[in-house]
Amino acid sequence: MAFAPPRLPFARLAFGGVALASMMLAGCSDEGSGPVTVSVIGTAADFARPLDNLPDPGSKLFLEATAQGLVAFDAGGEILPALAQRWIVEDDGRSYIFRLRRAVWPDGSRVTAKDVARLLTARIEALRRLDPDGPLDAIRDVVAMTGEVIEIRLAAPRPYVLQMLAQPQMAILSRDGGTGPYRGRAHGKVLVLTPVERATNESGDELPVPAWQTRILRAERAALAIVRFQQGRAALVLGGRFSDLPMLVPAGVDRDDVRIDPVQGLLGLAITGQGRLLDDDGVRRAINMAIDRSQLPAMFPVGGWATTEQIVPGQLDLPGPPAAPDWSGLAMEDRWAQGQAVMTRWRSDNGDPPVLRVALPQGPGATMLFGLVRHDLGQIGLAVERVGMEQEAELRLVDEVAAYDSALWYLGRIGCARKVHCSAEAEAALQAASLASSLDERRARVAQAEALMQAHNGFIALGAPVRWSLVARRLTGFTASPRARHPLNHLFRSTN
Repeated sequence: MAFAPPRLPFARLAFGGVALASMMLAGCSDEGSGPVTVSVIGTAADFARPLDNLPDPGSKLFLEATAQGLVAFDAGGEILPALAQRWIVEDDGRSYIFRLRRAVWPDGSRVTAKDVARLLTARIEALRRLDPDGPLDAIRDVVAMTGEVIEIRLAAPRPYVLQMLAQPQMAILSRDGGTGPYRGRAHGKVLVLTPVERATNESGDELPVPAWQTRILRAERAALAIVRFQQGRAALVLGGRFSDLPMLVPAGVDRDDVRIDPVQGLLGLAITGQGRLLDDDGVRRAINMAIDRSQLPAMFPVGGWATTEQIVPGQLDLPGPPAAPDWSGLAMEDRWAQGQAVMTRWRSDNGDPPVLRVALPQGPGATMLFGLVRHDLGQIGLAVERVGMEQEAELRLVDEVAAYDSALWYLGRIGCARKVHCSAEAEAALQAASLASSLDERRARVAQAEALMQAHNGFIALGAPVRWSLVARRLTGFTASPRARHPLNHLFRSTN
């Protein structure tokens, strides 16, 4: 079932210019009670085509704010009710039954269980094409049981279904938008977000929205967002990554305003090229071990941040610790010497190797990373050039927070379906895990796939992703998040 991305109607929505101007001025002059102005690092396309631009932070934030799924994450990474007001799990984890809360589409029509089941089915099918062996692999049906109840039926239990349902890509939205918790209206280059649910008086009439419950949201480059925050024209900057981190010190940002999310996930270079050079197992191994991870903490001085050479950062749901590369105990000089020998052999058989294109985002942090890659691969006789993320490349940055705490997320994100240079044996082991008849067998098959993928050297792991925010002191409810999720309706300790 195909599902067209929504055509969001911001351009045709009229807005009261005088009222909005007054409200925005209040946000600048009254830090205690005015609207909260938020800058997210990104582009306008993140708001206009959010599903197409995932996992960009602007797209995630927009969907989280305007198009909730059945469930959501709070800032602490716990599952909360969203479009579903409650749920039960039955049949030993093979049936999830959700009761929907009363909600309406932007045109005022009622959201029904049939609507939700149809949209969820389309989204699940799309996600399974990208992650065929993940927690959605066992879903058989999404059924509307009544007008307010849907059931998700699974062929076998999967422990991370709720975490997947809380992802931004599982947002429930029609062509005209979603169900909240906010409605968005465009005013120039900003979106003005107001709560869908309004307080009422004793007569049932809606009360005016307090200014502090309004969010003024814009997507912009990191440099502009930092300056806006420093000038007091934004109370919150979201979506900071390693590529923009070096801007904070020269901008004079107070370290107490910087919040680092304790996230796990993938930060590294996926080998996405094909051909004689990268199809050589020895060359991929030489590339992986040539990168000197010990230089990274000095480049990105984030407290508690650690580098890694492994795809999976810890044991998680594996039966034992993840496999370590066979070269992990070697000194850098020995690694480079081995890599030089590999490339000497390759040259004698094939001639000079092609220049490797490395796809990286903009930003000084990415420039520093490229300098490290260029130097280290130069040590073994490989030349590289930098290209943009939208261009073809042999090495491509992956910088994503884990959606759920399972080895399956890490392996699926750099599997064959993602066009990463992959191991057919590892893919077969993952497929066998999906069909396993017992939990022990499933875990053993996943462990087998993990070891094979690590040995294949199709992904150059560098460390955990870096996620940072700038937070004004008035936002008393802001919490560092292990999922890098910061719901805009949880920015104050008081309920909003």
